[in-house]
Amino acid sequence: MIQNLSTPLPHGTTLHCRVSGVAGRPVLLFLHGFPEGAFIWDELLLHFSRPENGGYRCVAPYLRGFGPSSSPAEVDAYRAKHLVQDLVALIAHECPGGALECLVAHDWGGAVAWNLANQQPQLMKRLAIINSPHPGAFLRELQHNPAQQAGSQYMHFLCRPDAEALLAEDDFRRLFAFFNAPDGSAPAWLTDSVRAQYRAVWQQGLTGACNYYRASPLRPPRQTEDGNDPGAQAITLPESMLTVTLPTLVLWGMDDPALLPGLLDGLPGWVPQLQLRQVEKASHWIVHEHPERVAMELQRFLQSKQ
Repeated sequence: MIQNLSTPLPHGTTLHCRVSGVAGRPVLLFLHGFPEGAFIWDELLLHFSRPENGGYRCVAPYLRGFGPSSSPAEVDAYRAKHLVQDLVALIAHECPGGALECLVAHDWGGAVAWNLANQQPQLMKRLAIINSPHPGAFLRELQHNPAQQAGSQYMHFLCRPDAEALLAEDDFRRLFAFFNAPDGSAPAWLTDSVRAQYRAVWQQGLTGACNYYRASPLRPPRQTEDGNDPGAQAITLPESMLTVTLPTLVLWGMDDPALLPGLLDGLPGWVPQLQLRQVEKASHWIVHEHPERVAMELQRFLQSKQ
């Protein structure tokens, strides 16, 4: 059974969470990305809360700016330090004085998770990342790889001041198109009931979700009417911000059109305890496409000795 819980945090943010499992059990925390919501993890919440699969307490928040969670209007409220602060407070609420068994994260949730694992590794025993680039690899590829620069150009659209209005047009036509196959066809997993779940989240507002892109300096360079926008080429990140010493699983759908395989190059240099699993014929939306494979890989990782 999945419960909906609102969790007020001490610094004023409230995160609405989908929760399965008994309080006090080891905690798995699941973080969604754009343009999604906590509901994408429902099958995994139910799977891992069952006694035969570990009997975990499984928690999936809507990140700030998404769905019913707090959605500050200011772009600055979506900078990494505030997103990390939300997670630190949520972990303290769910694991008083302890640590997560594992932090599982996809897309933008992964961007926050990489930061948290670097800054406060004591808050989790393991990290599992699904199609979310390590910040060092993403910076490198945005600076030097023309294919990744092209694949990430959509980020500039999402920074436009009218992005949320354009995304909401025609019953969210552009947002649903994010899920389409390269030939433009809708995927089989995007059923009418799943569409309704997305629609319900998007109808609560899109400004917070777009503000993740507006607040991030990690964007591809581009030509503008006013000259060049250097984007990521104007950024340097110290190595101290890139190392993750925790046992880390990276599960990657290899047919992701926006996050290319070059993002996997060099990961062991930053993540010495890395387990990399590349999944062929899987896209960015691997959680929907291959839920059994995702559950199996997470189960294997949780039981591994590393």
